[in-house]
Amino acid sequence: EPCVAALARVERTDFLSPVCIGEVAHVSAEITYTSKHSVEVQVNVLSENILTGAKKVTNKATLWYVPLSLKNVNKVVEVPPIQYARKEQEDEGRKRYEEQKLDRLETKQRNGDVIFPVINPEPHTVGYSQSSLIHLLGPSDCTLLGFVHGGVTMKLMDEVAGIVAARHCKTNIVTASVDAINFHEKIKKGSVITISGRMTFTSNKSMEIEVFVDADPFVDEPQERYRAVSAFFTYVSLSKEGKPLPVPQLL
Repeated sequence: EPCVAALARVERTDFLSPVCIGEVAHVSAEITYTSKHSVEVQVNVLSENILTGAKKVTNKATLWYVPLSLKNVNKVVEVPPIQYARKEQEDEGRKRYEEQKLDRLETKQRNGDVIFPVINPEPHTVGYSQSSLIHLLGPSDCTLLGFVHGGVTMKLMDEVAGIVAARHCKTNIVTASVDAINFHEKIKKGSVITISGRMTFTSNKSMEIEVFVDADPFVDEPQERYRAVSAFFTYVSLSKEGKPLPVPQLL
């Protein structure tokens, strides 16, 4: 049955090395496990300096996709199984599948928090740096079926997390890692999404920021706002020379 792959989850992603302007990015992807209704894809990103030919690994990530019918996007179709070189590969993949399935369920159950504005917050408190962004989803944000691309949502979430980090430490900041991003519900074209971020923890050299996306699909079928995506981002503070700086402690 004809289908489209919908992004359901991105596992923890570590940004191992920056990609510089002028470098060429090499992206490779491989299906490493399939269940009855989902596909695990492992992605590697390398950057190449075209002047020297030097290459380095910059990112590694594992993504989970769910196939949705083109005739009815609310229907999940079955996935053709893949052939494994060794039985151990299938067993390991099944273990990863069960772990991510349980984590997604637990994350969805605790997704009820709302960020409220704080009047005259003190510096280095949660209320001082918390930030929100409101975005209307247009055609360029969405697939041919009229639902937002997962990458569009992730980019907006990273922007909000970056604003929170910059407000907290008042320095240059950079994304160090992203914990699992869970896509709980589809978001339709024409919806207004609110991306909210808040500081949840600071260590001496890093900041943990919770980010979630709420959707208001009021264009075609008015309904209540719902929690669509959630994740935790880790940022570090950098000097003008790109060296790690101490992070002000969260009060």
